[in-house]
Parts: sequence; C-alpha cells; structure tokens
Amino acid sequence: MPEGHTIHRLAQDHRARFLARPVRVSSPQGKFSDSAALLDGQVMTGAEAHGKHLFLGFGALGWVHVHLGLFGKVDFGDVPDTHRPPPTDTVRMRIAAPGAHVDLRGPTTCALITDGEKGAVHDRLGPDPLRPDDDPDRVWTRISRSRTTIAALLMDQKVIAGVGNVYRAEVLFRQGIDPYREGRAITRAEWDTIWADLVALMREGVRNNRIDTVRPEHTPEAMGRPPRVDDHGGEVYVYRRAALGCHLCGTEIRTASLAARNLFWCPGCQQR
Repeated sequence: MPEGHTIHRLAQDHRARFLARPVRVSSPQGKFSDSAALLDGQVMTGAEAHGKHLFLGFGALGWVHVHLGLFGKVDFGDVPDTHRPPPTDTVRMRIAAPGAHVDLRGPTTCALITDGEKGAVHDRLGPDPLRPDDDPDRVWTRISRSRTTIAALLMDQKVIAGVGNVYRAEVLFRQGIDPYREGRAITRAEWDTIWADLVALMREGVRNNRIDTVRPEHTPEAMGRPPRVDDHGGEVYVYRRAALGCHLCGTEIRTASLAARNLFWCPGCQQR
C-alpha cells in the first residue's frame, strides 16, 4: 500500500496538470460512470491529501475520494491529445485535459462525496506530518497514554495518518527506539524528535517520489558499500533487510510480524 508521501505527491501532480481547468472525466470500467458523467466538463477546484486518502475537488459538486488500497495504481500521461492512448477497460476513472491525462485503476475507493462526507473522513484520521496545520500534540496525547507498542501506534491511521511500514521501521531506527516499547514509555522529547523526523523524511519523499532514509554519512558512496537493490528503491537502514548486517553496528537485522505487517529493526542500535 502506498505511504502518505505518495498520496501527497499525487495531489501535487493533479494540481500541476488540472487545477482550475475544465477536465473530461470518464469511467471505461463503468463502476464510476454516473459520477463521471456529472463531473465531465467541470473545473477541478482542488486536490489534497490526508494520510493515504486523496481528494479531488469539483466545487459545488463535491470531491472525488480516492483510496488506492493494496492494488490501486495511478498513471499520468503528458502527451499531445492526438497521441493519447485510449483507456483500457480496467480504468476506473480517467481525467483528461489538453496535453495531460491520468488513469486510475483498481482503487479500494473511488467515490464522489459531499463536503460533509469528506469532513467525516478527516475526523476519523489522525494528524498527518505532511499537512502543515496538523497538530502533533494530538498524537502525543494518544501515544503517551497507550500500552500499545510504539510500532503499532505509528501504523494506526486513527493515531497518525500517512505513516506506513517503511517510515515506521526507519524512523524508529533513526531515533534508536525499540519498536516494542509501549507508547506510554516514549518521552515527550523522543516524540517531538520522531514527528520532526517524519516531517522531514516524508517531505523528501514527496520531492523525490521515493523513500530514502539514510543520512548523508551512511549513503553507499560515503560508506563504500554497494547500493540497495530492491523493487521499492531508495536507501534504507532496516526495512526489508532481514538477516543482513546493520550499516552502523553490523548486528543482524531482525524481522517479526506485528499487527499483520512485517516489522524490521536492529537489536544493536534499538535497545530497550
């Protein structure tokens, strides 16, 4: 499932191509046909993200709410209209304007919703490190009272929105925090540093459209080590590095299942 930086990048990419422009909207697959017919020819008035949820605004008509889930894909095309490929019948929604189009396939959610329904989605999500006005104190209130592990809390979208498995593993490593510590055992100073680190890492993720978490002194070039080879791309400390040596201390990276997701950590660098 894409992490929050990907969804914020998608909002940014939609704004760059379609904001304040009338767009053509269609649903070749047919599951979004009625809403597409209402939106076709209308002006896109906004595009924003909260956690893993994307919202595309169309004024008084409301918002297209998209959640990619595990299988959703978004493909942009920036070609002249005469060279635009026809959409396949797996495309749930195509948005097009002169010189640009985007195809959405396989999302968990693609629905036209009202302002009130959009507000209800925001209300059930925790603060998002990539939304400038969101308050980390709200997250701290939940974490500081919880007996749940910090690793599980960081993945709970009702507590903090947008953090996925990669950022969870990497930020805890970068701060030297054992993933099995209870939330109430995290100090306020530690939480402030975690939030600030997430803000910086996820902003970088939006900028580069990939996740890189290693500090400059730990890059392959700086350490004289081979670069990471992985479908997910990006340089990381522990994520999907089970049984390999830690870049910093050499301890074997461990993995375990936690809340139905694979957790990765270094027992040497992340002491209880």
